[in-house]
Formats: sequence, structure tokens, C-alpha cells
Amino acid sequence: MAPGAFTNLKECARRLLDCEAASGKSPDATAFSAFRVCEKLGGPLGKLLGVGGFRALLFRALALAGAEFPWLHTLYINPDSSVASLEGVKRTLDSGTVTEGEEALAAQLLGLLVTFIGPGLTLGLIREVWPEAALDDLDLENEQKP
Repeated sequence: MAPGAFTNLKECARRLLDCEAASGKSPDATAFSAFRVCEKLGGPLGKLLGVGGFRALLFRALALAGAEFPWLHTLYINPDSSVASLEGVKRTLDSGTVTEGEEALAAQLLGLLVTFIGPGLTLGLIREVWPEAALDDLDLENEQKP
């Protein structure tokens, strides 16, 4: 993402990552918050697009975010759209780098959703999955594209 691009998507992604981190409900302590966000979106999107369709979106988001954060290219997405073991990646990177990469990945996935289903449906989907997330001040309608 170019600097200044996707400002609201990055902020939306940051808030969703914060919701996931605060929930403490991850069964896997090594899981990245971004993948918990992606997996939660995968539920309703999988019903709409099928597992393969959602997996394709996730691969595209990973490729786009990987342009800025090359370490993301080392991750493997399983056929069920979950991510293979992340323990090695977490040991080799500092927490700031991981956080920035997570935000970029989640923002890219949200950006793809805005492109394909529109901002209104994207926000509706997000609110369905995270009803507690404070998103009313975000305007995805006028999101600046790179």
C-alpha cells in the first residue's frame, strides 16, 4: 500500500485486530491476530463464495500485503483457509514488524471486499462478526485507492 492509501481500511483493520487481541479467545497462542480476523471473515464469506473463493481472496490479500512485508510470503495457507504453523515466523521477527504486517494483510483483505461487494456490505459483514467494534466514524465509501 502506498503511504496515505487505504487510511480508513488500515484503521478498520487495526480496530479489528485490537478486538481479536482483547478477546483472548484464540485456541492457538501462536496465531496472529490478523489470521483470526481473516478466519472469522472466512465463515460468512465461505458461505457466500465457498471455501475456494475465500481462499483465493486470502491468497490475493497475502500477495498484496507481501509486496510491502516480504515475510508474509513465507506463510502457507492450508486448503481450509487456515494458516500453517507460525511459530518460526514469530521467533524471527520483532513485534512491531509482525503488527505492521498483520495490519497490512487485514487491510488488503478488507480492501478486496470493498472492491468486490462494496463498502456498505463490507461494513455490514464486519458488524455481523464484530458487533462490539467501534467503526461508525470510518468512511469506506470514499476510500483513497493506491
